[in-house]
Amino acid sequence: MTDPMTDLMTDVRPNGSKTMLIYENLARERMREAEQAAEHARLVRRLSSARRWERLSAWAARRAKRANDLL
Repeated sequence: MTDPMTDLMTDVRPNGSKTMLIYENLARERMREAEQAAEHARLVRRLSSARRWERLSAWAARRAKRANDLL
């Protein structure tokens, strides 16, 4: 004998209209695209941050070298 609650939770058959399923698929695709765009933006920020720290590090090294040369 099957439990009706278990059947409801494990039923993977779509029970909406075809139109509704199309809209759900479009919404999922838009969410996926938004997640990919957010990931790309995070990568861009990380790379620009790394470049900024690299420039700061090079500037600090040059300044330290000048200070040592004066001593």
